[in-house]
Amino acid sequence: MKSSIEKILGSFQFHIALIVVGLGLDQLTKKWAEGYLSPSFDAPHGEIVHVIGDLFRFQLAYNPGAAFSSRPQDIVPFLSPTIFFLILSLIAVAVLAWFYRSVKKSDWLSRIGISMIVCGALGNFIDRMRIGKVVDFIDCDFPDFIMQRWPTFNVADCFVTVGVSIVLLAPFVYKLLKKSHKTEIAKNDAKNNCK
Repeated sequence: MKSSIEKILGSFQFHIALIVVGLGLDQLTKKWAEGYLSPSFDAPHGEIVHVIGDLFRFQLAYNPGAAFSSRPQDIVPFLSPTIFFLILSLIAVAVLAWFYRSVKKSDWLSRIGISMIVCGALGNFIDRMRIGKVVDFIDCDFPDFIMQRWPTFNVADCFVTVGVSIVLLAPFVYKLLKKSHKTEIAKNDAKNNCK
């Protein structure tokens, strides 16, 4: 039997609300970044807000490409980048909508993950349609051996990353919950048999 929290988390209305709130948060933070971190007379290279020293800071950057500044639009040079990303985004959202509908309604965790991916894709799509590039401002220095600094990202990218992680981990989470539930039933049966 589903709990009331599972019913709420599994509802289509909750997933739409998650997308709308996530889009609002993404666009508000990008507006803040463009307004506060842009180059000015006092800071010709833009403001840098150090949250945790150089490990975690806010610094405005624009990405005309895709993830990690890759340029998939170069595959079809006869299309403008705006048209390319419009087509790519429409295909991505259509595939995600199909995936959402194909997932069982009881798999609310995967549906939340898919909703988060849609939110992130739409957030970056809005930027591309608005200014032709994506606004990034979260700058972290993760310890790695490949890059000096991790590529700058934004809230929409966070939604995509967390959403993909949720979708990938959902089967394992459900397996653990099912095992825990069976163990709880076995314990209750053992207590009842002892009475």
